[in-house]
Amino acid sequence: MTLFFLYGPPGSGKSTLGQALAESLGLPFTDVDREIERESGRSIAEIFERQGEQAFRTMESARIRVLLTRGEEQVVALGGGALLDRENRRRVEQSGEVVVLNAPLEVLRSRTRRQEGKRPLLKPQKEGEDRLAELLRARAEHYRSFPKQLEAGHERMDEKVRQAMVLFGAFRIRGMGKPYSVRVRKGLLGDLGGWKGRSGWKGRVALVTDETLRRLPAARRAMDTLQAAGGHPALIETPAGEGAKTLNTVQFLWKQFLTAGLERQDGVIALGGGVVSDLVGFAAATYLRGIGWGVVPTTLLAMVDASLGGKTGVDLPEGKNLVGAFHPPAWVLADPDVLATLPESIFRSGLAEVVKHGLIGDPALFALCEKGWEAVRTSDWELLIRKAAAVKIRVIEEDPFEKGRRAVLNLGHTIGHAIEQAMGYRLDHGEAVAIGLAAETQLAEAMGIAESGLGHRVRQVLSGLGLPVEIPPALDRRAFRVALERDKKKAGGIVRFALPKRVGEVEAGIVPEPAVLEAVLRESG
Repeated sequence: MTLFFLYGPPGSGKSTLGQALAESLGLPFTDVDREIERESGRSIAEIFERQGEQAFRTMESARIRVLLTRGEEQVVALGGGALLDRENRRRVEQSGEVVVLNAPLEVLRSRTRRQEGKRPLLKPQKEGEDRLAELLRARAEHYRSFPKQLEAGHERMDEKVRQAMVLFGAFRIRGMGKPYSVRVRKGLLGDLGGWKGRSGWKGRVALVTDETLRRLPAARRAMDTLQAAGGHPALIETPAGEGAKTLNTVQFLWKQFLTAGLERQDGVIALGGGVVSDLVGFAAATYLRGIGWGVVPTTLLAMVDASLGGKTGVDLPEGKNLVGAFHPPAWVLADPDVLATLPESIFRSGLAEVVKHGLIGDPALFALCEKGWEAVRTSDWELLIRKAAAVKIRVIEEDPFEKGRRAVLNLGHTIGHAIEQAMGYRLDHGEAVAIGLAAETQLAEAMGIAESGLGHRVRQVLSGLGLPVEIPPALDRRAFRVALERDKKKAGGIVRFALPKRVGEVEAGIVPEPAVLEAVLRESG
């Protein structure tokens, strides 16, 4: 299990942010300085005065070593000089991730003045000495050497917590019953056995994947780590592709669960893309009136979108996702390492959802996508996934059961889903969403909702990522309109759209005038 370390100069707010972050993640919190004070029975200032700094550093190193042996996730606030010791740094970076908090000198000075006498390193040795400024100058290069930095000079604690979650790749989704954890980190697949143990499942577990992924290293590694954790997991294989997302496949899964002997206190793990998680989640929601499940997404699209939110379901011949249930998983573990075996086309397809999330709530993420495929391909994929997932998670928490705000996540999907169905699912989901994004942004501009030029801008970013933006000439227009009319987001007999106003702002529940919609569809195809 990974530890989440907060580090930085005195006054940067490590303890305050650490407590808030731990509460948001549902994790224990440890302040190393407070632990030393508790164990020694003395304040830090007293230790410095009576025993000297070196004695304190020895205590600090010992306390860090103890922390690293606990074997549980937790948030840790480190003292401002704890990682100057090379051995401490090596151990900490092997055991978790470090985020350094930054703040302007005047902010740090204001905050540390409130604790005058409690920070021995800041006590002036002579009149007029600015110990804080000197300490910052001496440690500036050290603090800059850590790749993850968080601006902590402002007082918006909720925003600092969100930024820390993105940098750590650790989230907790609340509002749908029992909160559940989401983790995005390389190497997570190797921790699958531990997460199975943390889920509260009492006995058996089944791993469900599709026939394509079954032959890839991810499936073998998942089974190995589950077996190493104890027990005999059942491996269940489904057909691959959207065409398998039917009630017949769900019935097959129910029977396989029975054969595996799964009882209500047992669990199921979905290993795959969005089709697998939709199927497994719905089967888990309805088997024995609901059993626990976890998700290990294996595509970019699934990591940033399909695996999140607890929406499960299957398609009917009449439309996509018309049967389903809200059934949140116990956890979601996204390991970017599993993407290494996927073809480039699957990466590009997943970027449609990344662009969508940038449009909804992260202009910086959208700006990265605007730089084109080469810039995105060579960027930090782990951070990109974390940022894109964070947008959806924030929306989900605001509206867990899609009563209002959550409908913005349907951006690009109203037209996209109709295209998918009318094309007989021969078009990849991400490609259909890209076309839907282009068409729906054009629709928003034609209706005077979107700012001028947004439609062109969205088409350019999608094209630059190698994604389609035109409705395919081979599309059966009649089948498309029938699918559009049967969209699951229909209410009161009317199909409502989520449409962008500008990058970072999307409005849901919009009913376009039929003539405007028809004109946009003609132009798009």
